[in-house]
Amino acid sequence: MTDEILTPNTVELGASLASQDEAIRRAGELLVENGHVDERYVDSMFEREKSVSTYMGNAVAIPHGTNDSKQWVTKSGLSIITVPDGVEYGDGDVAKLVIGIAGKGDDHLDILSRISIVVSEEENVERIVNAQTKEELLAIFDEEI
Repeated sequence: MTDEILTPNTVELGASLASQDEAIRRAGELLVENGHVDERYVDSMFEREKSVSTYMGNAVAIPHGTNDSKQWVTKSGLSIITVPDGVEYGDGDVAKLVIGIAGKGDDHLDILSRISIVVSEEENVERIVNAQTKEELLAIFDEEI
């Protein structure tokens, strides 16, 4: 599953992000830069955040667009940003792992549920955040999904 949806090009290790907005924007930009979504999808990620926080607990945030934004998804994709020092993500929460999701059609829920399973384990989150190479990070997702 991760072959086309998650590639080294959509992974950023050891990022230093100043704010929740910066985290969401960067997650969206990685999807735009790699042809997964139109620029407008990033705006919808902010819209989604206004209605419900995408902070999932376990130091994980999963920003994604609104239901109306599917029209701007070219192909399903994930962006993954590790933030070892954490970034404040609303209401005093701190995210160390930011995963942007864009699902074509109904892929969205399938991708979200698979990712949720991986990040529900604290030790997986720790391994992902501490990954030294993109290959190491991708291998964790490959073995868990």
